[in-house]
Amino acid sequence: MKAVSDSRFTVPLYTVAEAARFLGVPASTMGTWAKGYVRRPTGRAPVEGAPIVTSVAAGPRFPTVPFVGLAEGMVVAAFRRAGVSLQHIRRAVAVLEREIGVEHALASQRLYSDGAVILYDYAGAEDDELAGLTEVVSRQRVFSPVVEEYLRRIEYGGDGWAAKLTSPATPRPVVVVDPNRSFGQPIFIRGAGRVEDVIDRWKAGDPLAEVAEDFGVPLEDVEDILRFALPVAA
Repeated sequence: MKAVSDSRFTVPLYTVAEAARFLGVPASTMGTWAKGYVRRPTGRAPVEGAPIVTSVAAGPRFPTVPFVGLAEGMVVAAFRRAGVSLQHIRRAVAVLEREIGVEHALASQRLYSDGAVILYDYAGAEDDELAGLTEVVSRQRVFSPVVEEYLRRIEYGGDGWAAKLTSPATPRPVVVVDPNRSFGQPIFIRGAGRVEDVIDRWKAGDPLAEVAEDFGVPLEDVEDILRFALPVAA
């Protein structure tokens, strides 16, 4: 069980746009995951979807996503990239939290160690609501390569909860978030410069190579962020 006072669960660190940029997904997508949605088809009853990652109520432009919500978003992004619908993911989250016995199961190390077996057994039990999970779990009861790649970018602490995340937005590991460093803001792995500070200098008109050198960040790492992360989450 998590400690109620654990800041990873309670302190909002990222706006929806910032979380989306780190995960390499559109901000509108992250907004749906964090806030849910209501669709009103013409002539039909509204359709509601509950949030699927942890968020905290706050005013416009204020951070709403705590570290644990970003970790959950990593797993949701992995499942979505593997082709699983949000409906199936919501069902999977309910199963995992019940079987693992904790809330926030997507941020628990037990997802990595036990989740594939749990989901495979449910998907193979002729449960129509979980049939789509065959896209993320193989017959060997392990996660598919695309999901495994995301999960390998999550480091867990001694308490079994996510403790550090490497952004999946770039093919190479370039950026991490650690709630114990730089107030949990994304930093470059090499050089440890805050991504926001580096990008702001470049947006202000400074030559990219000069900015990278000033922050001690390899130029190719900054270029990867500009190439892969920013355009997707714009």
